Amino acid sequence: MQHKSTIQAELAAFLKNEGRTINQFAGISGVNSGTLSSIINGNRPIAMQQLDRITAGMGLPEGTFYELYIDECVVHSTPDWRRLGPFLQRCAELDKLECIRQVVQIIMDNITYAPLLFDTAEEFYSQGKLQAAALLYEGVADSEKYQHSERLALCQYRLFTIRTGQSPEADFRAATRFEYFVERLEEADQLGALQQLAGIYFSLGHWEKAGLLAEQLYHKASIQYGIRYHRTRKQKELREPPKPFCFYILYAYWLQSKVYEEAGDYGQAMEYVGKYTDMGWIVETSGEIQEIKEQFRRRGAVSACLYRLMSGEQDRLGEYEKYIGSEELGLIAGLLHAVQAVNRFHWEADGLIGRFQLQLAQVQAACGQGTPGPGPAGTDNQGIDSLEKFPELLYELAVYYSHTDRAEQGLQALFRSLEASAALGSVACVIRCVRLFEQLRPLASAADQERYKQLINKVQVAHTERTVNTQDRL
Repeated sequence: MQHKSTIQAELAAFLKNEGRTINQFAGISGVNSGTLSSIINGNRPIAMQQLDRITAGMGLPEGTFYELYIDECVVHSTPDWRRLGPFLQRCAELDKLECIRQVVQIIMDNITYAPLLFDTAEEFYSQGKLQAAALLYEGVADSEKYQHSERLALCQYRLFTIRTGQSPEADFRAATRFEYFVERLEEADQLGALQQLAGIYFSLGHWEKAGLLAEQLYHKASIQYGIRYHRTRKQKELREPPKPFCFYILYAYWLQSKVYEEAGDYGQAMEYVGKYTDMGWIVETSGEIQEIKEQFRRRGAVSACLYRLMSGEQDRLGEYEKYIGSEELGLIAGLLHAVQAVNRFHWEADGLIGRFQLQLAQVQAACGQGTPGPGPAGTDNQGIDSLEKFPELLYELAVYYSHTDRAEQGLQALFRSLEASAALGSVACVIRCVRLFEQLRPLASAADQERYKQLINKVQVAHTERTVNTQDRL
């Protein structure tokens, strides 16, 4: 196909080469012969449905002429939304993202298209066509970047949700880019946005930032809950957020408890457990509300047991063991906390560790295959197990064995931790492993020292490759 060709020229050439008349092709394509004649003679623009039928009638793949269609109907003529809207829909269906990008770049010089593109983006978003929607949101946001419109804020919110969950670097960039726009959203949207933002910062280890966002979430959700359920004078009708108002209040309390947990302040963490398990103030009684209340009760029971365990109550170890592998806790995170408590207070835990050896071996195999961890941060189900903490668990096991005079078992656990760290990019855990090995070096055989050297080289190579890949994404 020549660069300066047109759809009309391509159709005329096809009819000539195939020896077909317009009437014959009309029967094949389902496009009226008069319409075909007008199209070939350049007297009539091509509608989207007609273009697809002509393409199929010529035996060509769907979307073959879409680049030419952009040139003819967008670049060299005034875009008509009656044709442009269906064209964008078909591009999204066929995943022709470059065509969508070209159209957006061309038409967004005219800001009057912004509402139409935004509505189309919302359709794509609701249909799960996220990459196509992102291109439209980006176009609208760029055209309105100097305005303080709610539409601009909502575009940024949608882009934030689309961009998260790919990598920690992408999550951080998306969070910092979007945070500025939260206050411009409708109040109902602010709750979901703050929940997601706080969850992402927490997952990235920005505990202080997560705590501040949790405070904002609690403040906003409490005010809206009071307006919705407890004020008697007539108020402006509130649009319902994605989840009930009470969920965001409980979530804010729960996240605050996790922030204090990460800081090692188990007393404050326990106070917040009491806040999100004391739910007598909730007035709603729907099935959804009951499920939410039960969800936080279960979380509270697990967390209360954990915090007592981490505060030195050894008699809680048996109770806590029952939660390991549960939906609220997960296998890796659950066992990690248990071994941390054991190491902290120098308890004996051979029986507990032995009961999970088979599962740990299966996780080690998955880690070696590069199996990914959980989905996007900030989701409700924070108990989803993650491979990210597996190197740390193996390190804690190495510490446990070394403290109980089993240096060889400790070294083997340390080596497994280094292997997992190389696979998952856990730099902080590598540093801890190096320090522990230096303590155990006098007890390490020549073979152990050689294996350690090889693993350190493997870690360095993996870190270099990961750094290069990250720079390429940036």
